[in-house]
Amino acid sequence: MAGMGGTPVIILRDTRRESGNEAISNNIMAARAVANAVRSSMGPKGMDKLLVDSIGDVTITNDGVTILKEMDVQHPAAKMLIEAAKTQDKEVGDGTTTVAVLAGELLRKAEVLLDQKVHPTMIVQGYRMAADEAVKIAKSIAFEAQESDRALLERIARTAMTGKLADSPDSKMAGYAVDLVLNATEDYGEKRVFDMDRVNVEKKVGESTADSEIIEGVVIDKEIVHQNMPRKVTDAKVALLSCPIESKDTETKTEVQITSSDQFQMFMEHEKKRVKEAADKVIASGANVVFCQKGIDDLAQHYLAQAGVLALRRVIKKDLDKLAKATGANIVTSLDELKPSDLGSAALVEERRVGSGIMTFITGTKKSAATLLLRGGTQQVLDGLERALDDALHAVADVVEDKKLVVGGAAPEIEIALRLREYAATLKGREQLAVAKFAEAMEIVPKTLAENAGFDAIDKVVELKSRHSSNKNIGLNAYTGETVDMYELGVVEPLRVKIQAILSATDAACLILRIDDVLASTKEPPARGAGGMPPGMGGMGGMGGMPGMGMGGMPPGMF
Repeated sequence: MAGMGGTPVIILRDTRRESGNEAISNNIMAARAVANAVRSSMGPKGMDKLLVDSIGDVTITNDGVTILKEMDVQHPAAKMLIEAAKTQDKEVGDGTTTVAVLAGELLRKAEVLLDQKVHPTMIVQGYRMAADEAVKIAKSIAFEAQESDRALLERIARTAMTGKLADSPDSKMAGYAVDLVLNATEDYGEKRVFDMDRVNVEKKVGESTADSEIIEGVVIDKEIVHQNMPRKVTDAKVALLSCPIESKDTETKTEVQITSSDQFQMFMEHEKKRVKEAADKVIASGANVVFCQKGIDDLAQHYLAQAGVLALRRVIKKDLDKLAKATGANIVTSLDELKPSDLGSAALVEERRVGSGIMTFITGTKKSAATLLLRGGTQQVLDGLERALDDALHAVADVVEDKKLVVGGAAPEIEIALRLREYAATLKGREQLAVAKFAEAMEIVPKTLAENAGFDAIDKVVELKSRHSSNKNIGLNAYTGETVDMYELGVVEPLRVKIQAILSATDAACLILRIDDVLASTKEPPARGAGGMPPGMGGMGGMGGMPGMGMGGMPPGMF
């Protein structure tokens, strides 16, 4: 920028700037690119993505949030869309692909309005009004659901897993998901609340997915530490330790000088005595089963085995917490504090062979607990099964907590689109245009479902609209291409997922539309040379003797 007398005045140094329509257009383009990347994975006939990370690990999935997390996205606007999908996953656990696809379509419709000289602020205002109205419409077409209606809960789980590895007709995963949710739901005041931390899932490669089973208790993927320990303990008294069973180290750094074999023998005897004291503290508490988060000394293992104690070491904190809830034991941080009152109870603790490995089963616990043991032919199959199960768990939990559901098959989106057009006609300002475009954007869901299933999108959307005048539950059966009553077909999903998807997509689109200036630094971060110094700063910097140095040790061009 030239100042007075033609002198250049630098305002923004090392910065690339995009402003006005150029900035908005580039942001929309980046966000839509992300939306298009996941669009083909939507619905029961959605395609899978094969993702390979920087170290060569392979992930095969059609789960929206997994795809978006694995993508190495650089553009800041595209990252906003990914954050919206992550929020959806965190809040309700499903509907992440819908968020990305809907946000991308909202931005595409906004581009049309921008070309017609509608100000971005008016578009944002109209979109927010439309989103509020869409939420009201969704609530008005919702059904009541009861926790006691197990068949309905299984249909919700099956819908959430549709299109994933677990949706085969003979799959028992939907029933398992309902069992796990009902086991991990508690009353808090007048509300039912689902606690995800109480859901126990263990994966083991081998057999087929049909061999997965629910275990009434807790399963730990560890084996017993010593061969002479009992492999099975009935009427177990369980101790949970977050401290090691070994001789205590001194508080300060200590050096011991040994000058003779007698002194060495005395030192070793003293160490053994301290280890035995540690083991005796555990045995004296009355515990016959020990789960230790830290290590167990080899000698301590011997003493515990002699006393008939079954012990596991390096048990992760998450598993200790699950055992504490199930057995009623307290997690003890010091062996000096271990008392009989800290012990939990279980009817049976035993080691069993599962596939090629060994696992420990804790059954008959004080508080009811359930663990799903997932089996699958490969690690990729198991990971896909776990992702499908996670969606099903959250979907069932949402309905148990809210007692509200809507039908699937894009029926709610069609109804919202039709009713929003009526709502737009009642508005007088330019917001009317934005609300109408929001209604058009909602149709991207049925269009995508139809396209991914191999049907003509326009024909199916027209057919859905014409049939909605008589039945609001008419949706698209992606397997047959027919437009049918989705409630009768048993395709249902939580109302919370639908509402959150609309709000998350609207927030992401509005956030991107409000950006009219992008300032990006073009300055390269300083590379680190030898010893962590920037290049050219390796020594004292003599007269032109250093690489990258000009006259008098100054960088080139700095005279």
